[in-house]
Amino acid sequence: MRSVILSIGDEVLIGQVVNTNASYLGSGLFSLGIPAEKIITLPDNEKEILKEFRSAWKNFDVIVVTGGLGPTHDDITKKCVAEFFKSEYVLNEKVLKHVKSIFARRHIQMPAVNIGQALVPSAAIVLENKAGTAPGLLIDKADKVFCVLPGVPYEMKYISEKGLFPYLEKKYRNKVKRVVKQKTLHTIGIGESLLAAKLGDIGRIVRKGRDYEVKLAFLPSNYEVRLRITVSAATLPKANSLVNSTLKLIKKAIDKFIYSDDEGSIEKTLGALLKKKRLTISAAESCTGGLIASKLTDIAGSSAYVMDGIVSYADKAKKRLLGVKPGTIKKYGAVSRETALEMAVGIRKRSDTDIGISATGIAGPGGARKNKPVGLVWIGYSDKNITFAKDFIFTKDRLRNKDAMAKMALEVVRRQLLSINN
Repeated sequence: MRSVILSIGDEVLIGQVVNTNASYLGSGLFSLGIPAEKIITLPDNEKEILKEFRSAWKNFDVIVVTGGLGPTHDDITKKCVAEFFKSEYVLNEKVLKHVKSIFARRHIQMPAVNIGQALVPSAAIVLENKAGTAPGLLIDKADKVFCVLPGVPYEMKYISEKGLFPYLEKKYRNKVKRVVKQKTLHTIGIGESLLAAKLGDIGRIVRKGRDYEVKLAFLPSNYEVRLRITVSAATLPKANSLVNSTLKLIKKAIDKFIYSDDEGSIEKTLGALLKKKRLTISAAESCTGGLIASKLTDIAGSSAYVMDGIVSYADKAKKRLLGVKPGTIKKYGAVSRETALEMAVGIRKRSDTDIGISATGIAGPGGARKNKPVGLVWIGYSDKNITFAKDFIFTKDRLRNKDAMAKMALEVVRRQLLSINN
């Protein structure tokens, strides 16, 4: 089985929008055993779109198109689909009712142009889009599947998960010769090369066999590395067994660096841990500017454990709001172990929480001092039994530093709660 992904939109070609849709769809198709052989990006040009439609229909079993389903004049994908399949438009009352309900819920009068989103090619099966207004369109013809999805990522994901992927899995269940399974581990606080060194020659143990294949990919991001296990086997039980055995080998080597094996973020992992242990937390932030609290509260239900947060950016704020001693800052500086400790204790006591976490550092690009480079952060931790601070040095990029500092603060808490030696 062969598939291709067509991404439509001038904004993608000029670099204004990053094509995350293609990576998501590529992963999903691969997991179904219908890997994408090509990802092609096209302009909002009818001639070019139709040309690529013809080529894709000739050469592939599954064609997935994203973009150009909106209500404005530059959204021409649906028109091209209707022309390519020589299909007339029909009004889908269910889609129209859904679109109207979205505007009604927001107390906004629906523009007449949005009625067009309920006009669909008669040859298409409509895939419901509860995340937005434009439905997905699927044409099943000549044992091929041609599917068009909105370009808005969360709408594309919703339709893929609820409509496209289940449809493909059911249709091609007996034609896919191999079972493909993936598992992604999320690590933090260790680089790609050091991870590879710690894992050693794990590839020798899980190398390609006669009837199966196991691959391990390293996917680095900002101070995190995702480890993707991909298994291809003749049967589902064999694939699951290989994933589990590979997972055990990896965890044995680097378990303390793994914070999630279910695609969860560090804030989701820590939130679940705090909730399980019935602990509360508060954050005192300088260089991270509220990002620690923001990450914590990104998780639904975080009000069960997040009590308070203070952005004490200026030295005066650290003294006034957190009780940091003037002498501490004068002697050691705002970016120091001592200040981080007093900030963590101060926020915990002020907020009456089980845990206080703090961050004070130099985000950059300026502000370096002697023995205090750009990227340095002191993260303080305090509970009723222990108070400590750890220092880390990140990059020279301000926004990357803020993100890494905030994530590492959450990781410090996670490791402390799990009694993981650093």
